[in-house]
Amino acid sequence: MSSKQEGQSLSQEAWQQLKKNRVAVISLVTIVVICVIAVLAPLLAPYPFDEQYLDQVLAAPGWRHWLGTDSLGRDMLSRLIYGARISMTIGVVTAIISFIIGTAYGAISGWFGGRVDAVMMRFVDILNSIPSIVLLILVKLVFDSVNVIQNPELKALTGMLLALSLVSWVELARVVRGQVLQVKQMAYVEAARSMGATSTRMVIQHILPNIAGPVIVLLTFQIPSNILSESFLSFLGLGLQPPFSSWGVLANDGWRSIKSYPHLMISPGVAIFIAMLAFNLLGDGLRDAVDPQMRGRA
Repeated sequence: MSSKQEGQSLSQEAWQQLKKNRVAVISLVTIVVICVIAVLAPLLAPYPFDEQYLDQVLAAPGWRHWLGTDSLGRDMLSRLIYGARISMTIGVVTAIISFIIGTAYGAISGWFGGRVDAVMMRFVDILNSIPSIVLLILVKLVFDSVNVIQNPELKALTGMLLALSLVSWVELARVVRGQVLQVKQMAYVEAARSMGATSTRMVIQHILPNIAGPVIVLLTFQIPSNILSESFLSFLGLGLQPPFSSWGVLANDGWRSIKSYPHLMISPGVAIFIAMLAFNLLGDGLRDAVDPQMRGRA
């Protein structure tokens, strides 16, 4: 028997379903806590992220520095807290931008079909044939060559956001296009068309809500993937560089001395792992909540 109340919107029903999934709720709380820590970094960090304590270089975790210090005597806990700002910004913002681009592109291609679909998908195939890392580096280098932003930190951050956004939407567009091709043959879409609904209205009101599940799941994989991509760009010298900190920068710094000072790698690695796990579990819960077929099995 369905628990849906009469007059309840789809979003309200999805929220009710999500609250029944304890794992998804815990994951959501974890993500919110990470975001709050990132926003309140200046208040929560015990030390400035770039302050050096030369008498405590490479100190092991202790009472003064709970996660130890790095090779320049900077507090790892403070750098980890400040690093959440950059990493979460990169992961979430690039996912939102790629969601907008990929959903619009895939929906248009799948809905119109025919030659429009063929031309649009050939462009996607061309982009997909280029290794994503090569495309990331190319976009980043082109952006860095344009002296529009003078602030080095802001320029590096903007370049990474642009590069990751322009690369990550391709796979999303393919998924959306495939889902639209399948859903547009459904009876309720034909009914809406017979009632005179416009293409825009049918896509927005009838098709996109019914393909939200796979799209949301894909986005939850993109967010941690973009965080790791930022780490790779930083390793190549194309991302943020010290003294600025992100989880990727900290992980790369720790990797160079993991055998002698493992605490430098453990803390950012655990932070990235927790964020990835939380987003993935939340995505599974959201898929079950918003997918009509999954709700029908409940």
